[in-house]
Amino acid sequence: MTAIADLLLPMNPGILLALGGLLVPFLGARLSRVYVIALPVVLLAYVFALPDGSHAAVDFLGYELELLRIDNLSRIFVTIFMIAAVLGNLYAWHEADPVQLTAAQVYAGSAVAAALAGDLISLFVFWELTAISSVFLIWASGTESAFRSGIRYLIIQVSSGVLLLAGLVVHLNATGSLAFEQLGLDAPGAPLILLAFGIKCAFPLLHNWLQDAYAQATVVGTVVLSAFTTKLAVYALARGFAGTEMLIWIGAVMAVFPVFYAAIENDLRRVLAYTLNSQLGMMVVGVGIGTELALNGTAAHAFASVIYKGLLFMAMGAVLFRTGTCRGSDLGGLFRSMPLTMAFCVVGAASVSAFPLFSGFVSKSLIVSASGKEGYWLVWCALLLASLGAFHQSVFRICYSVFFSRDRGMRPKEAPTNMLLAMGAAAILCVGIGVWPQPLYALLPYDVDYAPYTASHVITQLQLLAFAALAFTVLILCRVYPPELKSSNLDFDWVYRRLLPRSLIAVGRGIDTAYKHATGDAKTVIRSAISLSASIFAPGGLYGRTFGVGNAVAIIAFLLLVALMVSYSAV
Repeated sequence: MTAIADLLLPMNPGILLALGGLLVPFLGARLSRVYVIALPVVLLAYVFALPDGSHAAVDFLGYELELLRIDNLSRIFVTIFMIAAVLGNLYAWHEADPVQLTAAQVYAGSAVAAALAGDLISLFVFWELTAISSVFLIWASGTESAFRSGIRYLIIQVSSGVLLLAGLVVHLNATGSLAFEQLGLDAPGAPLILLAFGIKCAFPLLHNWLQDAYAQATVVGTVVLSAFTTKLAVYALARGFAGTEMLIWIGAVMAVFPVFYAAIENDLRRVLAYTLNSQLGMMVVGVGIGTELALNGTAAHAFASVIYKGLLFMAMGAVLFRTGTCRGSDLGGLFRSMPLTMAFCVVGAASVSAFPLFSGFVSKSLIVSASGKEGYWLVWCALLLASLGAFHQSVFRICYSVFFSRDRGMRPKEAPTNMLLAMGAAAILCVGIGVWPQPLYALLPYDVDYAPYTASHVITQLQLLAFAALAFTVLILCRVYPPELKSSNLDFDWVYRRLLPRSLIAVGRGIDTAYKHATGDAKTVIRSAISLSASIFAPGGLYGRTFGVGNAVAIIAFLLLVALMVSYSAV
């Protein structure tokens, strides 16, 4: 494999994937479907053929850009990005829209290229390209709400890039280095760079673009969006800010607060977006702890999360595709007509809930164990609470509400074959990783000396899930749950979707009123001045009555005489 790689020009495979995606509109429908599945597979093989180290250095304005850096951390993220691209393209096999297929390839390629970038300028370019390419997956829905959501998404994502650019400029001026490596908060420009990463990672109060955009994207677009942007941000945090203690507490808050919002959300794709936000919090905790075990947990959980969250978004996308709705208050009893989709959804729910023998169990436990080992017991409790929240949201809010709750009389067809194949492949990976985690552990950045299947760990997790299931079962039998809130739920995005527009409208009205008063008063003064001038200087006015033409000539002659006398006396 290495010999083959030596014969090839070392190029960033993300760039090749993005450029390859631009060919999609020029290929026939059948060929393009095969092409977009085969291309990531070939490029993933190319990544594993390349040796560790830096490749493809380019001189740019006197600075050396490192376009391709291969190491254990970048390789595992590139691997899952490529797998996500394959699954997403298989899921989109039925899709005839070349805009979505092209945008998906450019988006995936940009994320891969950013994960392999070794300098901050290259990172910035691909960072922004992920934003520009992905917004078309939202706008492709073709609705007014999707257009507005896409605009908000684009503003926030581009703002992240602007902050990254400002941070790298400050860092470059202070250090003369563009290397994308461990920075820490003490490095010049690092706070700006951390904030840029935090926006894409959906830090608290910076997170609402996630729920807003993912729920408005197309069926295919939501699946693709769930895989790349936030995980790229996790990678960037792990690369640049590992061991930053502040991230531990940010991640703990991220892991917990979405649990409460997801419980009252009616749009099930927004519910999944909240669960994704919670899972990201666990990864951020791992980055903040910064030990080898914690960073292995972050990478493993990011890998597993891309698959099982993608599986859940696929299942809800299939429901939306067949029923035309993804609102929990409108769904129920679909297991009768969509049994395979239901089965795959249950696998995804079991994975995100960290059931033993599923992928979430072997990845999440690394982070939980690291937090306990380092003495962060409050964080450890927060992670357990987040696990209960994930169980509640995925098993009860998703699986129960859609497939087993009260029958609404819907009998849609089962999902298309290509969707079932994509969901089946993701489900196999979820179970395979859970049963046999060693191949995943072999990809992690550091050597793994960890056994997830110990008696204490398995029993503790089963007890936690059993008591949670008992609690929710009692609520269901008491007809307290699930709540049917036929409403839209806003949290901090209320500030810029409600408060800010209304405030700007009020300010605008105030300015308009003040302008009207000011211009009205000015017009009154001008009219008064004109009237006064007319009364004085018009024919028959005061001046006209007092001074005739002859008098005016006499006055001018007198003034001329005075001027001549002054001039004569001066001489």
